[in-house]
Amino acid sequence: MRGRGLKTIAVLLIVAFLGAGCATMEANPKTTIGAVGGGTLGGLIAAAAGASPAAIAASVVGGILVGALAGNLLDERDRRLASEATQRALETAPTGQPVAWQNPDNGNSGKVVVVQTYQSGTGGYCREFQQSATIGGKTETVVGTACRPPDGSWRVVNS
Repeated sequence: MRGRGLKTIAVLLIVAFLGAGCATMEANPKTTIGAVGGGTLGGLIAAAAGASPAAIAASVVGGILVGALAGNLLDERDRRLASEATQRALETAPTGQPVAWQNPDNGNSGKVVVVQTYQSGTGGYCREFQQSATIGGKTETVVGTACRPPDGSWRVVNS
């Protein structure tokens, strides 16, 4: 999706999240788990990257929204397949080559495409990527950046 489409989705997600309140989260435990996990992960990644307090707060909110959406829409196998595809794309895929995943149990699918690789100012490598998932015939796409710190793992620093 382009910038305007992502902004529209983000605004709709925020309105839906705030409008639904905790009742929706209590009704769907996967949404709660996704929101808590996403918010925690977003904040930890931003803090580890040395982000400003405002950027950390934004990462927590973004993580909550993305995590809640993922928890609500994707089952455990979908999340595992998407995570494995993301790791393969970041680790070995050439720029522009999609790494796909599909859950044969429910027909959900997705792909991850690295769009750019570069060396960060601290000397580590980063990869910008697009990740899409098709659930129930509807496709959503997000963009992000993952960097490799000295420990060798890939960490999403912006999504």
